[in-house]
Amino acid sequence: MTIRLRAHHLLCLLTYVGKGYSPVFTANYDGIAERLSRGEDIVLVAGSDDICAPLLYEPEPHCLREGAAERDRQAAEDVEALLARPIRDGARLDVDAPTLIRLRQAFSAGHVRKACGGCDWSVLCGAVASGGYRDTRLQRPVDAQNRPI
Repeated sequence: MTIRLRAHHLLCLLTYVGKGYSPVFTANYDGIAERLSRGEDIVLVAGSDDICAPLLYEPEPHCLREGAAERDRQAAEDVEALLARPIRDGARLDVDAPTLIRLRQAFSAGHVRKACGGCDWSVLCGAVASGGYRDTRLQRPVDAQNRPI
């Protein structure tokens, strides 16, 4: 299967450690991180995605607001420049070990964080990145020197 993701969730996945808006949201996110860790690919979507799904039943889900769309635009711009490939609606992406390492290095260096401005999770994500991405749920096999296996 393919996981549907909006652009700014490409960044959120880098630091996801099992914290979220609700137990249902977190369980869903854990499942997505596990599937990606096993090698499922991503199709980028405009608007709400598989991570947003548990929030869509709220009276005014934040994932449908203009701020989320602006985060998507900023994240797409940064990730597209980093990976030198289209990051837009309908594009497919495999977050293999080399891509995950590259994204996390750029995130730690602040090169792909425009979309994080004003996000409630930004402090947590910064701490996770500063801590070497310990305990993140999205993992790909690497050796002791952090090289893909």
